[in-house]
Amino acid sequence: MATFLIFNIKKICSSMLEQSISFSSIEEERDYYKALAAEYEAKYQETKLELEEFQDSSRELEAELETQLEQTEVRNRELKSLSSRLQLECDSLKDKLQKTQHDSQSQIADLEDELSRVRATRDDLQKYIRELEQLNDDLERAKRAAVSSLEDFESRLNQAIERNAFLESELDEKEALKVTVQRLKDESRDLRQEMVAHQRPVYERSFSEDKPEHVKTVIDSNKIKTELENLPEVPTKRLSVHQLSTSSPFTPSSRISALNIVGDLLRKVGALESKLASCRAYVKENSPKSEKEEFEKHSPVQSKHLINKGSSLSSQDCISLTA
Repeated sequence: MATFLIFNIKKICSSMLEQSISFSSIEEERDYYKALAAEYEAKYQETKLELEEFQDSSRELEAELETQLEQTEVRNRELKSLSSRLQLECDSLKDKLQKTQHDSQSQIADLEDELSRVRATRDDLQKYIRELEQLNDDLERAKRAAVSSLEDFESRLNQAIERNAFLESELDEKEALKVTVQRLKDESRDLRQEMVAHQRPVYERSFSEDKPEHVKTVIDSNKIKTELENLPEVPTKRLSVHQLSTSSPFTPSSRISALNIVGDLLRKVGALESKLASCRAYVKENSPKSEKEEFEKHSPVQSKHLINKGSSLSSQDCISLTA
């Protein structure tokens, strides 16, 4: 602080020496220097006050620094003790690390050996899995083939069952149609015999009177007999289910031909009915009363049966018959 004041005084003196001031009188010079001395005194007081403040702050700073120094020394001692303790711990940890590394290396060696064994086992298992997958694929293919074969067999079996049922129904209809045809044959034979028995006296009485009509009646009767005899005979032997299942189904052409045959049969039956009606009318006109009554007693029933049986022939029955 004293150095600072000396430095300021020297500075002021040098500034005063550098100034070359000329005064006109001594009073003026005295007043000037008094004012200058008062100014410098004020500056001195101010500087002194600053010096005191600086000293106070310096003392406070010194005390604070001493306190910090003491604290730092305490901290340094604590850190030294901590460093020594950490050094001991570090040494112990180094020993433990070395021991752990030794144990780890031995354990790593064991694990590598075990890993090699596990890899070998894994390779064997992967090979076995591939073999199992191939075997599974073969079994699945065989299963699919068996399932498809079974489905095909079931479909063919169902078709055969349906076909057998259809053929059995057709066979039943055929048997019923055989009975109907046989009944028609019996009725036509009875009618033919009855007509022959009634026509003999009529021919003798009306030959000279109505020869053309008599000849026409005889021709119609012979034609009826010929057509009835030409009716196809239905075999009475029943086919087995195995033969029906192995036979081929009806084709469209065979069904059309069967329908044509059915139409021909129906037309023939209609022609026979008309011829029987004309013969019956002729017999009624030329036979005696008793013969007419007997003919009327039997003929309508037989003709009614013939008409009903002929009209009851369905297309399915005739198809079964012609098959």
